Amino acid sequence: MSKPIAIQGIRGSFHHEVVQHYFNGSNNVIECMSFDSAVDSLLNGKADDIVMALENSIAGSILPNYALIDKHDLKIVGEYFLDIQHSLMALDGQSINDIKEVHSHPMALLQCKVFLKKHPHIKLVEAKDTADVAKQISEDKIFGIAAIASKNAALMFGLNVLAESIQTIKHNETRFVIVKREHPEVNEKMLNKASLKFILDHKRGSLATMLNVMSDCKLNLTKIQSLPKIDTPWKYAFFVDVTFEEYKDYEKAKSIIALMADDFKILGEYKNARL
Repeated sequence: MSKPIAIQGIRGSFHHEVVQHYFNGSNNVIECMSFDSAVDSLLNGKADDIVMALENSIAGSILPNYALIDKHDLKIVGEYFLDIQHSLMALDGQSINDIKEVHSHPMALLQCKVFLKKHPHIKLVEAKDTADVAKQISEDKIFGIAAIASKNAALMFGLNVLAESIQTIKHNETRFVIVKREHPEVNEKMLNKASLKFILDHKRGSLATMLNVMSDCKLNLTKIQSLPKIDTPWKYAFFVDVTFEEYKDYEKAKSIIALMADDFKILGEYKNARL
């Protein structure tokens, strides 16, 4: 029997929803209240995979997760884009006027900012997980408090949905990645996307030169993110995602980047979920 998949959050969370889509309906998960503990479950062998949110179309990149993947030399082996639809939910028999507080993950609160501003009587309270708030409201029979979570969470914990699709931008996607300790053997013909990390000298034109190399090797840059190098002030690591049609073009680019950059690392090679 395969090992469970580690997720940040609990069953009913968006991470759990990704597991069900990506792993063909699997409910075999390890529920973790932080990404650090999810990584620990991978490193100690309790899980073989983590589902990890990496960026959102509204809120941008989740920088600590890039750092976790890099720090522990983990490998991205796949990705999944999930349409995030937030719902406001509470125990039955209440209207939105009865709600004094809304509890949810900070990202969910941020994404629903415009809707929440219309109800200034409601206090906003940050929590570790969207679905966990819904579960606590249900189990402890808490009136006057609502959760922002997925409709799946409302169904799972028997809560009444007071408002649907309350996120400010209706098309709200999060990109999740599937992470392992090691990259499995995969047919190169199945690979058309990669996540890379490198550090460049802090001098004029160094990044432009690197981007030109990628272009010359027929790589399409789909994401670039910089993170400070903690032990060297004002020096940055660049995390990039590239897509390619021919693996040999990507191999050529790798060999050149390895010569030009410091601390070059392949964070993952996988199939582009957009195709």
